[in-house]
Amino acid sequence: MLPLTQTRIRYLRRVDLPSVQPAPEVPASLESRQLLQGEREVLIRHGNEVYRLRHTRNDKLILTR
Repeated sequence: MLPLTQTRIRYLRRVDLPSVQPAPEVPASLESRQLLQGEREVLIRHGNEVYRLRHTRNDKLILTR
């Protein structure tokens, strides 16, 4: 085995260590209150489509096209 010289240590760091993967991006987060603004239903336009977001009596959200 070769002695650990400064050159060999630098080489080991570059080659033998696993590459570090970037942390995944966290998606934006909104409160449903921000979207609904006190209403039980809002329309959301996405491209050429219109979606309906409803807040039900059972405190669920339903998104329909």
